Amino acid sequence: MLMAAQCRKILWPALALVVGCLVTTGMAGNPCCSYPCQNKGVCMTTGPESYVCDCTNLPFYGTHCEHPTLMKRIKLWLRPSTDTMHYLLVEPKLKWLWSIVNSIPFLSRYVMKVIYLLRADMVDSPPQYNSAHHYVTLEAAFNSSYFARALPPVPSDCPTPMGTKGPKELPDVDVLLKKFFTRTTFLPEPMGTSVLFTYFAQHFTHMFFKTDFSRGPGFTWGGHGVDVTHVYGKDKADENKLRSFSGGKFRMQVVHGEEYPMTVGQTGTEMLYPSHVAEENRFALGHSFFGLLPGLFVYSTVWMREHNRVCDILARAHPEWGDEQLFQTAKLVVLGETIKIVIEDYVQHLSSYNYQLLFVPEVLFGEAFQYQNRIMAEFNHLYHWHPLMPTTFDINGTRYAMKDYMFHSEIVFKHGLATMVDAMSKQRAGLMSHHNHGPSTLHVLRDSILHQRELRFQSLNNYRKRFNLPPLTSFEELTGETKMAAELKKLYHDIDAVEMYVGMLVEKRRYRAMFGSSIIEIGGPFSVKGLLSNYICSPQYWKPSTFGGEVGFNLVKTASLQKLFCQNIKGNCPTVSFRVPDFDENEVIDTWDGELGHDEL
Repeated sequence: MLMAAQCRKILWPALALVVGCLVTTGMAGNPCCSYPCQNKGVCMTTGPESYVCDCTNLPFYGTHCEHPTLMKRIKLWLRPSTDTMHYLLVEPKLKWLWSIVNSIPFLSRYVMKVIYLLRADMVDSPPQYNSAHHYVTLEAAFNSSYFARALPPVPSDCPTPMGTKGPKELPDVDVLLKKFFTRTTFLPEPMGTSVLFTYFAQHFTHMFFKTDFSRGPGFTWGGHGVDVTHVYGKDKADENKLRSFSGGKFRMQVVHGEEYPMTVGQTGTEMLYPSHVAEENRFALGHSFFGLLPGLFVYSTVWMREHNRVCDILARAHPEWGDEQLFQTAKLVVLGETIKIVIEDYVQHLSSYNYQLLFVPEVLFGEAFQYQNRIMAEFNHLYHWHPLMPTTFDINGTRYAMKDYMFHSEIVFKHGLATMVDAMSKQRAGLMSHHNHGPSTLHVLRDSILHQRELRFQSLNNYRKRFNLPPLTSFEELTGETKMAAELKKLYHDIDAVEMYVGMLVEKRRYRAMFGSSIIEIGGPFSVKGLLSNYICSPQYWKPSTFGGEVGFNLVKTASLQKLFCQNIKGNCPTVSFRVPDFDENEVIDTWDGELGHDEL
């Protein structure tokens, strides 16, 4: 075995950024399976038992890219840990501080700029990997039919599914479902999250989470960003089927005095409905499976109404415009409204921050920021939030079991849109955690775990390190208790062998948060990059003329969840909230068990 002294002496950090030292392992098989390279260093084999860590363009050097440069060392020393930052942002006793920041525009915008840049910088652009290869290829960058990858797949010639750690065969998926995930008693979300939030998450994310299972779980049949195809259809042909070609509007039908989407029979749109659904209840929506649940039908309906409302406003401002220009400009406005609502209502609720998040694309103008995005397979999988779904749905005194709720969008006609929104705002969602998957979603969880294995996802700890989280050192640290930790240890043997999504579901909940730290810190960068890299956020698009002048621009800049519903529902506005009205934050059972320290160097 070569000794460290045999490596080329590193005279200064810049040399180490070019190439790491050659090392032999003495271990049969692919030596990169042990993931010896740190801090995003790239491991490359140089023979059957040797490898090199490439530290090029990284602020780290050394045999394994383990040593930070002087400047990086200072930055790491000054940077609070992710848990410390989370605590400072959510702690109720510090609300006074963030109230001051929120009230000073230039300071609030500066904080938002820092958040944008820090989060987005953690996502590789352009992407280096897809699920076909564990090394860099041109296909990863140019073949957009693949989901990209934040980390490459585990090499297929490794001793274990996670590289070198853990058992040679991963635990039986049905054992995992039975031991850790099946719901016996509904566990409510402790931060007061409503069912209205649950459906927003599902409706919004399925515009870009479109797995092409006909080709495999690593492929997508959609685009790679916020393109509002969940409202307008997957392509031009579908979009045209939904249009009236008059005044720029969607075709709509009137039921009980309210406007709703047309049916499949009336439009010829392709939707996924089981055979037992009556023809008159097969509605034509932007996504093929949004007829699955009434909650998705509610959001599809309100966005189509909003599009038509925007067309009316633009037509008054531009009587010279024809149908096509009205339609295309209204679509841009709806896209802008979507991102505004996602950041300032949806992500605001997700974060539980005392700081008020802002949608201000102009703060990035002049910065080194790329307006392009690729959806990562890991982002797609970590967003499987099915435990948020309750066991039953309570609507104006009527309780529906899931089997009586699925594929029955006509329930919205029975109760009316206002009553549906009010009910969803007042019913609490489920806890995103272990032992809280209802019977209707267990098969989805089963498939998700199997798909991750097929795609050879790396371990949860590898993803934590990739996104600047300290690796977990024990099963007890992962779960925050001892009983489940012991069961997991029997199955996985080593904390470094725990699968990504399995680990995220059993991870202890973060202080005053909906999820554990892994989902928050790994998912956050993908979200920010995907939203702010949208073309309309670029200097070329972000101007009044894009949206039909100041009238359209103001619709985008003043959009909110409340307005979306209240301006598209006749009569009194219902309760519209991602947090149930009876939530009392003083009743949240939470303890801070972190330390106000810094990340280790």
